[in-house]
Amino acid sequence: MAEKALYIAEKPSVAREFAAALQEPMQRCDGYLESDSSVVTWCVGHLVTMSYPDKYDESLKKWSFDTLPFLPDTFLYEVIPDVKKQFGIVKGLLRRKDVGTIYVCTDSGREGEYIYRLVAMMAGVPDGKKQKRVWIDSQTEDEIRRGIREARDLSDYDALSDAAYLRAKEDYLMGINFSRALSIRYAQEVTGYIGRKYQAISVGRVMTCVLGMVVRREREIRSFVKTPFYRVMAEHVCSGYPFEGEWRVVPGSRYEGSPKLYKENGFKERKDAEELIAAMQQVPGQQARVEKIEKKTQKKNPPLLYNLAELQNDGSRYLKISPDETLQIVQELYEKKLVTYPRTDARVLSTAIAGQIDRNLKGLCSYPEAAPFAEEILAGNAWKTIGKTRYTDDKQITDHYAIIPTGQGLGALRKLAPASLQIYNMIVCRFLSIFYPPAVYQKISLETVLDREHFFASFSILKEEGYLKAAYRPRKNTGAGTAGQESLQTVPPEEQADAENGTPVPEGAADQEGLLKAVGSLRKGSLLEIAQYRIREGETKPPKRYTSGSMILAMENAGQLIEDEELREQIRGSGIGTSATRAEILKKLVKIQYLSLNRKTQVITPTQMGEMVNDVVFVSIRSLLNPELTASWEKGLTYVAEGKIGTEEYMDKLEQFIAKYTNAVRQQDYRSALRGQFARTAAWYTKKGRSRV
Repeated sequence: MAEKALYIAEKPSVAREFAAALQEPMQRCDGYLESDSSVVTWCVGHLVTMSYPDKYDESLKKWSFDTLPFLPDTFLYEVIPDVKKQFGIVKGLLRRKDVGTIYVCTDSGREGEYIYRLVAMMAGVPDGKKQKRVWIDSQTEDEIRRGIREARDLSDYDALSDAAYLRAKEDYLMGINFSRALSIRYAQEVTGYIGRKYQAISVGRVMTCVLGMVVRREREIRSFVKTPFYRVMAEHVCSGYPFEGEWRVVPGSRYEGSPKLYKENGFKERKDAEELIAAMQQVPGQQARVEKIEKKTQKKNPPLLYNLAELQNDGSRYLKISPDETLQIVQELYEKKLVTYPRTDARVLSTAIAGQIDRNLKGLCSYPEAAPFAEEILAGNAWKTIGKTRYTDDKQITDHYAIIPTGQGLGALRKLAPASLQIYNMIVCRFLSIFYPPAVYQKISLETVLDREHFFASFSILKEEGYLKAAYRPRKNTGAGTAGQESLQTVPPEEQADAENGTPVPEGAADQEGLLKAVGSLRKGSLLEIAQYRIREGETKPPKRYTSGSMILAMENAGQLIEDEELREQIRGSGIGTSATRAEILKKLVKIQYLSLNRKTQVITPTQMGEMVNDVVFVSIRSLLNPELTASWEKGLTYVAEGKIGTEEYMDKLEQFIAKYTNAVRQQDYRSALRGQFARTAAWYTKKGRSRV
């Protein structure tokens, strides 16, 4: 009997792509495809799951402190009832005598590894069968064939499998023990204030930390007291061009060290700003002298490529879609061969893909909207040296490189929904941008003095668009089913007016080049007429609420909402959750009504139920609210996957943590202390008319 190779994919659509890549005549069977030498089958996501405690012992069905902490020596698993038929098919194929080699083709990541390992464990793969892992970065036929050709022994991924099992056990044990303990102690108290029937408290390693981040931010906003301040502006005139300079206190100013100041450039009260203006208006001549002028050229490099978190943030920011929707879209693009593997944390290319990047660019020459840029790039040399730039770094890649267009599957673009096409264009534009030079700004900073007071102004103008030529701007009308040229050619206003490049030269009466040229001709000691003064009123602003996208970034960066791209890269790898799970965590918190998501703005706020659960955790298992600690658990799983620490060491620490805090909840009762906080929270929601859940 001739041996056959068995290929197991994660879902039917992927299995079809593998079957096509094998280029063998396939017969359609019930739950699989078969040729003379190959069999291709599929899971449908997870086929196997961990069993609930009552499967260990019927007495565990009842929630009681007597059965906590629940820390089994051996974990039980079971086939998910809805997919029992497909599991039976896969099990039969795994055990077929004519199957000699099994190719594991589930998603190339921790979760995909876990899906297969559970199936193999429950099916009982016979000894003697070879098991090989196919690891691919896209679903193009060339990449699939490469993955099969270079497939490694499954045992090479045992450490990744260990991390996957530990992650599942960790979430399972924390969820069961902490949810049961807190529900037994506090759920009646919480639901009583909501005015609902009894509802268990749901707690998780990552989701509770995220809930805490949102609640803390909301309470910071709630307790924030706005402070007005008043700035003095002086309108200078340079060769007929007016511009404003802002007053700031400097050594020698009449207000140096004054308690009247809000900050160096403002007053606490309007009357003090008016007093300064009155004093300035008394100065004869009203001519300010140039004290300092600085001219420099600034360059802004193209941003790094997209990883999933950055793409989800921009999906929320530009398209107002949730991270879960963005993930679904980019997964669809991946399965249609349009982009590379989406669940990645890396924002750079690997050396290997950088060496053949011309294939992606040549493919994009067949996409009309991208063709002019791709052809221009291929005509130059930047693509040849991309492997020597900051956009290529093997050290920053764990499983997969950044999300980029494959340049293939372009026929599928015609059938994409508008939002999917927008996401694809975002990925294309970000990819094309890295082959262009930096954007170049000309910046002038000016300091003038009149009497003892100093005024400051800065100007910048875009001199060379560089990568901005290919930068993405969302279409205002996403109802169209095709991409417009402007979606690849125009630049978001915030890119042109980037804060680091100074205040853009104002548009309107004064032409930009003229004003910049006039100001640029000034020298130290030059005199400028001051035409008038005015007060610009402002007020301090509370912290911004999280959006679904900014929350994904904050999770990636261990609870810190870091806007600066370079700083984000410095701490990358210390996040809460993973690129594959963060969107699902947010979705669950909204589903169980601990968080509320405004679908139109993507702004996230807590519900009254969410705030009360947060307070319960705060007094009982405060560590769960600590982003740094939560990130350290994730880092530990990474160390397991890398073989740096063993599973027993990790499991010991996990069980000690769970036992310690479960017993603490059993021994301590904070209900009386929580009632006051619950009452205050309930009163706030009643006053504001906000949803309790």
